[in-house]
Amino acid sequence: MIVNDWSDREIAGLRAATPGCSQVVHFNHAGASLPSQATLEAMARQLQREADIGQMEAGIEGARLEEEARQAAADLLHANPQNIAFASSGSAAWGQAFAALGPWRAGERILVGRHEWAGNLACMAEAVKAGARLEVIPCDETGAVSVSSLEQMIDTHVRLIALTWLPANGGLINPAEAIGQVARRHGIAYFIDAGQALGQLPCDVQSLGCDVLKGAARKFLRGPRGTALLYVREGFLEQLAPRCLDVLSAPWDGQGFTLRNDARRFETSERSLVLIAGLANALKEANQLGIARIRGRIQELATKIRDDLRQIPGIELQDLGLPGQQSGLIAFTLEGWDAFALKQRLAESNINIGANGTAYTPLDMQARELPAVARIAVSYLNTDQEIGVLLQALAQLAREPGQTSTSTSRP
Repeated sequence: MIVNDWSDREIAGLRAATPGCSQVVHFNHAGASLPSQATLEAMARQLQREADIGQMEAGIEGARLEEEARQAAADLLHANPQNIAFASSGSAAWGQAFAALGPWRAGERILVGRHEWAGNLACMAEAVKAGARLEVIPCDETGAVSVSSLEQMIDTHVRLIALTWLPANGGLINPAEAIGQVARRHGIAYFIDAGQALGQLPCDVQSLGCDVLKGAARKFLRGPRGTALLYVREGFLEQLAPRCLDVLSAPWDGQGFTLRNDARRFETSERSLVLIAGLANALKEANQLGIARIRGRIQELATKIRDDLRQIPGIELQDLGLPGQQSGLIAFTLEGWDAFALKQRLAESNINIGANGTAYTPLDMQARELPAVARIAVSYLNTDQEIGVLLQALAQLAREPGQTSTSTSRP
């Protein structure tokens, strides 16, 4: 159920507790959101402890904060703490889990949505070199992954179904739960890239039916850059053998080195407890606010922006998915303007948006013949006043001669 019961007072308080809100008009939350002052202070305290008493000695308090973060992540995903590992990025988490599946053989099949993140595809390319086949699941009439088409593609050679739940290049929300039902029914491994979903949509791994789910925490969760979550289903864990091991992931038991029996077999003993301290606070803030409430506010603001963008001459929305059921990522193009040049021009006025080139979601961008899109990504922190500033700036640029860029694949 979508809940939207935010008061102006609550939003004002959250913005006052977020330093960046007074500095920029930020609509790039899908790239990285603005951390709260409390998250910054949590990191500063751990950093100061390390300076005061020594980094290893400060690890005692750091370890406590790490377990708080693990419990908060488990609460967010409706999982158990032992199913949660932390990583430096979503790509690193996905790559580690994929590599842990072991060698691929000729004829084995990987089924992916057309919207798959390029970093995941890069990992799969290694399996293709070994003879595996990477196949794209057709889309339905809304542009989403077609569950009925997926069902027809299943045979005994399918080893993995991989889904980017919310693509980085627009507002589509893929039917992750329905795809999970297909995967479970046929006993096929199912990986979800939830990078844009974490902190924006409720994520219940039990309902999703996934074996692996990952996502960076810097986006809608408002965590520090360099942190990510990796969920591994308990019954699936024993099938995964990580490539890189150390004294944490495979400790010495007196006889030899034995893999841990929890998701921390994907972690190493050397990690930033400063970043983990910030992650713990960001996760607790998201859980306290309630993800269903966050979803309601984001959807309301995103719907308003989409409606208003349609009134600006030269702007064309490039979103997929059912209207009214899309995410807070709004993809568009402005006639005569390169997406990256547009992003840079708005940044000169302290307005942050994103831009995505073909290199990030190549299968979908090529299928739709889109070299690049500009992207507005909404948070519960955004206000009607900020929306007005953004729309006024875009309307002004729509009246100016366009600008081009030399690249369509930059971050």
